[in-house]
Order: sequence, then structure tokens, then C-alpha cells
Amino acid sequence: MAAHPGVARSRSVKQRGLRQLALSLAIVAALLFLSAGSLRYWQGWLFLILMAGFWLFFFIDLLKHDPKLLERRLQSQESAPEQRLFQKLMLAILLPAFVLAGLDFRFGWSHTRLHGVPVWLALVGQATAVAAYWLVFSVMKANSFAASTIRVEDEQRVIDSGPYAFVRHPMYFGMALMVLGTPLALGSYVAVPVFALFIPLLIFRLTHEEKFLRQALPGYAEYCERIHFRLIPFLW
Repeated sequence: MAAHPGVARSRSVKQRGLRQLALSLAIVAALLFLSAGSLRYWQGWLFLILMAGFWLFFFIDLLKHDPKLLERRLQSQESAPEQRLFQKLMLAILLPAFVLAGLDFRFGWSHTRLHGVPVWLALVGQATAVAAYWLVFSVMKANSFAASTIRVEDEQRVIDSGPYAFVRHPMYFGMALMVLGTPLALGSYVAVPVFALFIPLLIFRLTHEEKFLRQALPGYAEYCERIHFRLIPFLW
């Protein structure tokens, strides 16, 4: 007996989500520990455990309460060439950045040349990453249309509550916090500039996204007039 289409679709989303979660964690783990050349990289282990825990929590919550958003988050095919370029540049920055953090652990560049990242600062970096994860999650709870790709759906409306009451792109603010906290969480000063390259890339993406939303999403232009800050509260 064939499964109900809704049940089959839910099962497919669950399987795709688990595969993507496992693949993402495996890639980050491989980048960190192969480059570090050691399993004694405690900063890498703590970062992975926290990331896995939060991602799994997000996955279970969305699967239970908002499976449509989970399906939107699993879609990665951008239609605009500018956003396809963003996806390529994002990988070109973040993948080498994780490798650099692992190499820093292996060769001790931050330790020998910059006196090393103290444990307390590494923990601050871990806490910053956790806060960033939580902010991203709060954005998804506030906006069920917070897809991974830039698009507008028929029933979509402007969200101006929750984190959207402070900045127009709170998810990108969370992502910026994440890339600033991650190198410190991994115990690497030398990886900070490489991770930080992701922030101009986010600005490129949100600038293009705003142009699209002003044209395609009714009420978004008025929302921009009310909420002046794009990425950083009280600054820009």
C-alpha cells in the first residue's frame, strides 16, 4: 500500500535533512582534524559538539513545528547569478578558513607568534557561536519564509516583529557573529582574517536581496523605511 503523499513528503524531508546534517558535520570534522593532524584538538571537538547539538535541535524542532520551513532551508538552488556567485565564494572562504584553523593547531602559529588564544577567550568564542546559532533559530521561528535561497512565495508577507524589529537582516547578523566567534572558538588568531572575509560577502548578498524584495514583496519598501538598520543594530 502506497504511503500518503504528505507522509511520503515528510519522510523525504526528514531523510534529506539528516543526510545534509551528517554530511555538513563530516565535512567540518574532516577539515579540522585532518589539517590539525591530531584528535587532541579540544577546541575542535567542543565546537563540533555544540554545532551538532544545536543543528540537531533545530532540525527536530522544525520537523515537528514547521516542516515547510525545513524544506525551504534544504533548497539550495539559486536562480540569480549574483547569488550563485555568493554560494561559490562562501565555500571558497569558509572551507579554507576551517583548514587554516586546524593547521594553526598543528603548527602552533598563534601560540608561537601571538602568545596563543587563552582558554577563556576560546570559550568566549564558543559562547559567541552558540549565541549566533540561537539568533539564527529565533529568526526562523519568527519568519517561516526564511529560506536558504532568495525568493518570494505567493502567501509570503513582510515580518517586522521579533529580531526583524531591530535589523532588516537578523539572520545575516547571526551569521556574522558566528564567523567572528568561530576562529577564536577554534583557538586560532591567524584564521580570524579569513573568516572575517565572509562579512563583506554577506553585505553583497543582502544588498542584492533587498533590491529583489523591494520589487517582489509587497510592503517591503515601507518596512525598509521603518527599520533603518540593515545588519548591525544602531550602526548600519
